[in-house]
Amino acid sequence: MHTIPIGTVQTTQVDREIDNGYVLKWMDQEVLLHFNEIDEQTEVTIGAFLEVFLYNDKEDRVIATTILPTVQLDLYDWAEVVNVVPGLGAFVHIGIQKEMLVSIDDLPLYESVWPNVGDYLFVTLGKDQLGRLIALPATEGVIDARREIATDDLFNTPIEATVYYTSKEGAACWSEDGFRCFLHHSEREFEPRLGERVEGRVIDVKPDGTLNISLLPLKQDRIDEDAAVIISYLQEHNGRIPFTDKSDPEDIQQTFGFSKGAFKRALGRLMRNKKAEQRDGHTYLL
Repeated sequence: MHTIPIGTVQTTQVDREIDNGYVLKWMDQEVLLHFNEIDEQTEVTIGAFLEVFLYNDKEDRVIATTILPTVQLDLYDWAEVVNVVPGLGAFVHIGIQKEMLVSIDDLPLYESVWPNVGDYLFVTLGKDQLGRLIALPATEGVIDARREIATDDLFNTPIEATVYYTSKEGAACWSEDGFRCFLHHSEREFEPRLGERVEGRVIDVKPDGTLNISLLPLKQDRIDEDAAVIISYLQEHNGRIPFTDKSDPEDIQQTFGFSKGAFKRALGRLMRNKKAEQRDGHTYLL
């Protein structure tokens, strides 16, 4: 008796029709094809040969479907996250009726950076210890074998990418154009989730053809944004606040959400443009 290769596409022959579908023959084994597993474009007749995808249902029975997913054993593609269960993992949709589990063992240690519903993971199919199909996220080696080589003309250009690995040091992403990108923790204001799509800019093209990216605005834009925060805070407090470039860094961080250095740069811009002034330990709106 041959072992039915679940997680793959196989050629089967239609043997007979039963109440809820058809019985297919694969080698010396029988496989059930439910009526609801037949797509609209497929016509099934007794004796015909069908290309089907094989998987196990909730009762661990081998089921066939004429819907052929792009995610299979040793075949990778993007799959949408459709459910997240704390302590268990995330379920992804690969195109068939059954959702595939990405185990907690293959997700980040901290659930705060687990994917959300609607995020996408680049996965293949594998088997757990009981032989059931699960989804496995791509490793660095898999991405490296598939990535495009970046060229210097990409420097300082906008880029969109999806996080496929995250750590304390930073996040590894894969862009829509196939470039491998690294987002260092100092080049972001928040830690992105696994599977999250981020938008940033290229800050370095490495000799190996990979990219370093940043999610932070250009320094000039950051100063303008920070200055706008200060102006808004002044307006909300009758044009006078007890902060200057000599104020305590922690007080500045807690109040405005950015560093003392950023506060000083933005405040300097406001004073040069005659929009604010400092006196008597306070800053005034002009």
